[in-house]
Parts: sequence; structure tokens; C-alpha cells
Amino acid sequence: MSRWLPLLVLLTAGALAGCASGGAAAVQRATQGPTADEVWLARFFQGYARWPTFDEKVAWKDGFESRVLAYLSRRPEVATSPRASQFRFQRSVVVGMTKDEVVLLLEQADAATSDEAAMRAAAGLFWESIGKHAKEMWTYPSGWRLYFDGDRLVDVIVADRRPLE
Repeated sequence: MSRWLPLLVLLTAGALAGCASGGAAAVQRATQGPTADEVWLARFFQGYARWPTFDEKVAWKDGFESRVLAYLSRRPEVATSPRASQFRFQRSVVVGMTKDEVVLLLEQADAATSDEAAMRAAAGLFWESIGKHAKEMWTYPSGWRLYFDGDRLVDVIVADRRPLE
């Protein structure tokens, strides 16, 4: 235990410094959102307080692949386009997707709002440019906020993430 104490002290000091450095969550803007795997894992951990077993991961991936293949079979114009790889391999949402496509990848949002004050607070300093088009915000685990204008995803932000260096 004593050899881990310096590391524990360092981590605790870093966490406290982060809390003291402004109070507001750091918000980053992105053109690509979370992956289906990331959202599923976060929800699984929130619900069960443990990571999934190998069999649970395989079952989820099989179900996910079935949903994606069914979606692509109903939409041949998407299935034959370069966008199909976004669903089958990258599994992440990107600006320009429809609400149906976002739900296909991430399932239903944890929360949705069209309240401008809530959307403004979540977007932080990016609201001036996001607010021009955003009419609705969907919230997902791990700090992801997706902004829609009608049926289209127009912006993505994530809070509480380390900035890219």
C-alpha cells in the first residue's frame, strides 16, 4: 500500500486542482460524436455497476449488427454509399445524420429538450454558433450533447473530456 500512496496523493491533488480551476465543465465541439459501443458500455456500467462479460458483449454486437443490416436493407441508397461504413465499421454519429440514424447507432437519448436556456448552458461558449441552427438537444452518457435542426444533426459537443493535445 505504501508504494501506491504517492500515486494516490498525486491523483487526488490533480482532481482537486481540476475542481478548483473554474467549476464549469470544459466543453468541446466536434463533428463526430460517440460510438455505439461507447454509449452501450456507459449505459451498461451505469445500470449494472460492472463491465459486461464477453458473452454480453457478443450478444450486444450481434443485436447491433442485425439492426444495422435491417436498416441498410430498407435504405439501399445508404447501403451502397460510402456512408454505410459509418454504420457498419466506425459506428459513430456524425454531423448531417438524421434522427433515425442517430437512434440506430446510439438508441434513444437519455434526455431531449428544446429549451433554449438548457441548450445554451450545455453548449457553453459555442452557443453563439450552435444556437443559429439548433432547435433540439439530445443528451447521451459521458457528456455527449447532440443538437438537431428538424431531422438533421447539426452540431455535437462533449463535456468533461480532456482537451486534445
